[in-house]
Amino acid sequence: MALSVSNLASSLSSLSFSSQVSQGPATLSFPRASSAFSLPAKTHRRASLSIKATVAAPAEVSEEDDTMELKKYVKSRLPGGFAAQKMIGTGRRKCAIARVVLQEGTGKVIINYRDAKEYLQGNPLWLQYVKVPLVTLGYENSYDVFVKAHGGGLSGQAQAITLGVARALLKVSADHRSPLKKEGLLTRDARVVERKKVGLKKARKAPQFSKR
Repeated sequence: MALSVSNLASSLSSLSFSSQVSQGPATLSFPRASSAFSLPAKTHRRASLSIKATVAAPAEVSEEDDTMELKKYVKSRLPGGFAAQKMIGTGRRKCAIARVVLQEGTGKVIINYRDAKEYLQGNPLWLQYVKVPLVTLGYENSYDVFVKAHGGGLSGQAQAITLGVARALLKVSADHRSPLKKEGLLTRDARVVERKKVGLKKARKAPQFSKR
């Protein structure tokens, strides 16, 4: 028993604890044993986010400026307004009405103070409607077309402009009647949407019949 106690005392005396007291009050630092595998220290970096905001001018402002410029241009070309002009024609289609004035020029088409391609949304068929009477007589680059259109949709307005241009060309020369009439450009298309009937879903569509 005494031998085991003496062995225990000798083993405890062989162990050594190293501690280092730093100058700061109540702070102890213990050295770490060096290991074969060393992990890189993690560095916390704050990601810097930079936001740059640029305020662009709205597109509506430029469109309004273009409209104002075209308004001034039309007023300079048509002194006294549409009613004071000589080469004028009125066309109608469905619910659309178009007042057309022709002036000698280079083939510009302005509808409601906007370029025809922009107003008719670049639709090639509608743009063709507007120029058919001029192309028929070979005047596509000889006259500028100024239009005031309202009512209906763009398709109806384009076809109303066709009739208006054809009627205005008659004011240029009475000899234009024969080729325009031959192409059917002087005929007013009277087709309109048929009205809805009472008891029916549309003009002629009826609800489904059921015996029981």
